[in-house]
Amino acid sequence: MISRDVVITNESGLHARPATFFIHKALSYQSSIWVEKGDRKVNAKSLLGVLSLGIAKGMTVTLIADGQDESAALDGLEELINSGFSEA
Repeated sequence: MISRDVVITNESGLHARPATFFIHKALSYQSSIWVEKGDRKVNAKSLLGVLSLGIAKGMTVTLIADGQDESAALDGLEELINSGFSEA
């Protein structure tokens, strides 16, 4: 199990469209993946779970992965977040 803190940099945070991209990326990995904000931890493969965290621009979240492709999962998700979800 590994974890990594990331800062959400896109304007709308992890809401609707970017959250959907995030979920699709998470689903492409076999590892179990969670997103943690404060004292709440949700399944990164659950749209309702991720949306329920209310993650906005500038917030830091912790990504946690456990499984055979855990490193690739965190690398891929961090890359997606750092790309700003292709928002202008």
